Formats: sequence, C-alpha cells, structure tokens
Amino acid sequence: MIEVAVTRRYPPGPDSAGFHLAMHFEAAAGVTVLYGPSGAGKTLTLDCIAGFVIPDTGRILLDDRILFDAQARVNLRPQLRGCGYVFQNYALFPNMTLRQNLAFAAHGLPRLERHRRIGDLLDRFRLTDLAGRYPRELSGGQKQRGSIARALIAQPKALLLDEPARGLDASLRADLNSVVLDIKQSLKTPMLLVTHDLEECLAIADIVLIVEAGAVVHRSTPLDLLRNPGGAAVARLLGGFNIYEVEVLSLNRIRLFGQEMDGPQLRGCFKGDRVSVCARPEELRLVNKPGDNRIRVTTTARITERPQSIRADYGNELVVDVPREAWAAKSEDVWIEIPAAALRQLKS
Repeated sequence: MIEVAVTRRYPPGPDSAGFHLAMHFEAAAGVTVLYGPSGAGKTLTLDCIAGFVIPDTGRILLDDRILFDAQARVNLRPQLRGCGYVFQNYALFPNMTLRQNLAFAAHGLPRLERHRRIGDLLDRFRLTDLAGRYPRELSGGQKQRGSIARALIAQPKALLLDEPARGLDASLRADLNSVVLDIKQSLKTPMLLVTHDLEECLAIADIVLIVEAGAVVHRSTPLDLLRNPGGAAVARLLGGFNIYEVEVLSLNRIRLFGQEMDGPQLRGCFKGDRVSVCARPEELRLVNKPGDNRIRVTTTARITERPQSIRADYGNELVVDVPREAWAAKSEDVWIEIPAAALRQLKS
C-alpha cells in the first residue's frame, strides 16, 4: 500500500505561472492510474514518491514504512525507498548494453542471484537475443521493455511508470499493456502509472485517479468512470461525453432542446432548477421517426470512421456512434433518441 499526502508549491516567475501540488491518495496492490492533462502534476507526484523531489509538507508511506515525513524530518534517499521507476525517455545508460544496464541495477545482489534474475527477466520480456545491444540499437518497444525489466530486477516494493506507452504505435501499446497486466498478476505490489491516454487508462487500470491542477478531483474504477464521471468538469476532462444543461420539471422529467422528456432520477433538485446531465455517444440511437426522448436533427453530420461504427456529430452535443448497418439504412429524416437510462446527473 502506498499512502501519499504531500504538498509542493512552485511560486510564479517572470516567465512562468505558479503551481501548487496537493496530492492525497492511497494505492493498493494492482494498477492505479494517474490520469489527467499535461501539467496536472502526475509526473511530479511520482518524483515525490521516488525521492527525486522533496515535498514542502506531508508524508509518504510504503507498506507502513515512512519514505518521507516533513514534520519528523524523514527523507529516505531514492535508492533506499524500494521503488522501481520507468521513465518517459527509458533512461537506459547509452554506453552500456542491455544486459549491463540490468546488471548495474542489480549490483547489490549476490553474483549468482544477479545472473539468475537478469536471465529470467531477459527471457520474460523477450529480450534474450538483444541482451548484447546498446540502447541506440533497440526499437522503442524494446527499450521500453528493457526499462521495465531494469526497474523490476531489484524486486521493488512499488513500481512507478511514467507514460510507458509514450511514442509507441498501437501494436506496441497493446503489447506493453499485456506486459503491465502480467506484472500485476505476478508481483501483487502497488503500481502507479501516469497517462493522459484514456484508452490506455481504461485498458489496464484497477483504480483511476483523475488529476487536475495538482490534485485528485475524482477516484473511480474504469467501469464506474464511464458510467458516472461525477462532475461536468471531469466529464469534459475525460472527453467522449455529451453534456447537456436541462431544466428540471419533476423527479424524473426534464426539458432538453426545448422539449419535455424522461430523464434520470434527479435527486436534491426542485422544479425549475437547471442541472447538467451526460450521456456517451454509444448510448444514443439514430432513428428514422419521431417518438419519446427523440430530437429531430436537420443539420448535416460531421462523420468520423471508427473501427466498429460511424461517429456522427450533429453539433449541440448531439454526437452518436451508429452501427454501420444502421447508418447505411438511415433515411433523410433523422431523429436522435436519448434514452432516459443513458442520462446521468452530474455534480455542479
């Protein structure tokens, strides 16, 4: 278990804005993803845990062992913290072969144990035939696997991964995700992974921490995150949500686009209130006739080809993912159905 409660303040300068990191969270065994835009403080958080950055206040614990405590003046050196770190730029020593990079990270182990672990990890990450190559002779995916192997060789108590799939193509991203999931099953230790790629986040996370402006603004499982992003700000940060402002007519009736329709159970609201609700594009339907909870569209859609569907954007947050056969069968008169079950109330 990793427990983090730290702050770090950077004052504004002549050419830079100030920044205030205030991170409070726990991460158990499994993959906890720090998701958010660039500059939100995700990498800075990993650097605080690893000991590369000293927080101003707070405490960091790993399995009840104090890594940092500002009040008690405890600040363990990075090499004593038991954290494996996979950097964005791989950080393999360019003057060492891949095998030598792993050996350097395992220098504190007995010789036979060191050789055994190096051999096991090279084999596990399909790097045995590349062990004698220098980093410049490796592909991005090979360097990334080598970087992960080096981080694991000392059997860390926690693994920190800073955008491990950055710069990799779709095939290598899928391969890397499989590697991370395999590590999760075998290590049973906390893994903190930084990303601003939602697809990667949802593919491998057990828990997602949404980070914005230096703080965790929402915590969820991947499935719950898609079903209920919490607030409008989080939904916009995630992307992929249609967000509507509606007028409350009753507990489960709303006015949207000027017409009355069924809505979600709007708790804590009064008639006449205006609240935000959201729905995902795949939950909406394109239909050829009017009916309940259907909005007539008269504009031409902007079309985006997707692997299994067509994404049609009619503007005004009317974005719908349409199966290809349904798109081919649509008529000139088009309505978009917004099922009440697809709408979720968002916190203001």
